[in-house]
Amino acid sequence: MPEPYDVITMGRIGVDIYPLQTGVPLARVETFGKFLGGSPSNVAVAAARLGRRTAVITRTGRDAFGDYLHQALGEFGVDDRWVSAVPEYPTPVTFCEIFPPDHFPLYFYRQPKAPDLEIRGEELDLDAVRAARVFWMTGTGLCAEPSRTATLTALRARAERPYSRARAETEDSRARAERPYSRARAETEDSKARAETGGSPVHDGTPDGRADGGDPAAGPAGSRPPEASGPPPRITVFDLDWRPMFWGEQKGGDGEAARAHYREALAHATVAVGNLDECEIATGERDPRAAAAALLAAGPELAVVKQGPGGVLAVHRDGTTAEIPPLPVDVVNGLGAGDAFGGALCHGLLAGWDTGHVMRYANAAGAIVASRLACSSAMPFPHEVEQALAEGLVAPATGDAP
Repeated sequence: MPEPYDVITMGRIGVDIYPLQTGVPLARVETFGKFLGGSPSNVAVAAARLGRRTAVITRTGRDAFGDYLHQALGEFGVDDRWVSAVPEYPTPVTFCEIFPPDHFPLYFYRQPKAPDLEIRGEELDLDAVRAARVFWMTGTGLCAEPSRTATLTALRARAERPYSRARAETEDSRARAERPYSRARAETEDSKARAETGGSPVHDGTPDGRADGGDPAAGPAGSRPPEASGPPPRITVFDLDWRPMFWGEQKGGDGEAARAHYREALAHATVAVGNLDECEIATGERDPRAAAAALLAAGPELAVVKQGPGGVLAVHRDGTTAEIPPLPVDVVNGLGAGDAFGGALCHGLLAGWDTGHVMRYANAAGAIVASRLACSSAMPFPHEVEQALAEGLVAPATGDAP
């Protein structure tokens, strides 16, 4: 069997058409940039930037924008073998307005139906899905058929997979053999990034306090703990990703129909991650700790509740809790921060770091992207996150950084 992927994501993809001017309504914007978009696709890009082997399961239109997305995935180092075309529907595009620090309206064009909602269970490579070290799916994938059934099929395949100790140790040996390549690739990308930004990449950082539940033995906040030994972890992440405009009759509703599908997916997940609005849709709870407890009760081992200016709360079934404050950052565009957080979350969980350090690292990655204009092309490299952790803040973007 081929080497398992570090991360496989499944769900939305599209083209982001973002203004290259901030503080200007769309009616007055004169210049735009074109970027790969769609949350799970951006998460795959973010994890690839951190040296992980990633792939995405999704669908595009059979059109020029679909061709562009294949090209962009390849340039970012994300395997596109499971990205197929749907001739009947156009590739989605998304516009936004950028009013820092906290107003970024989105305008989705996914009519009459987005191709990524045409993912079909019978077309999935379930062996690859079972074998992936991290499988990442989203709430949007549950909003319509056949995507809903396909997503649940993938989750059930993950849950049913026999996983013997001997097989785990074999995968561990393969993963260790693969790591030098990943580090070399990350260093190559690091060099490219420095060349593109004139040798002065944008940095980010996070506070070095220990009240966040981190392990003092992990060392200073800016140092990367060693990767854990033993069999590689096997993680199924449910990104709650609540977008009411995608749910048809549920648009503007209370989310009860969505909540039933979320409960079914949560039963198969090991990690659940979402903001307060998304946690409320999934559990009916808005208080961060109550929401985390309700998520754990639904099945996952780790609940991650993103609170915006309130930072992030992570609660593990074993009782471990990490509460991480946000990093100081001059926000340019907050739309890609959650996807950068997700890719870094995958990276840290795969590395076996303690919960506190994983959350600090993911927080830093998200803050870097919030300081930049773009999303996919703004995902940070390891040296940027590590310097951010050491400095305790995100320096303003300079030059032509995306």
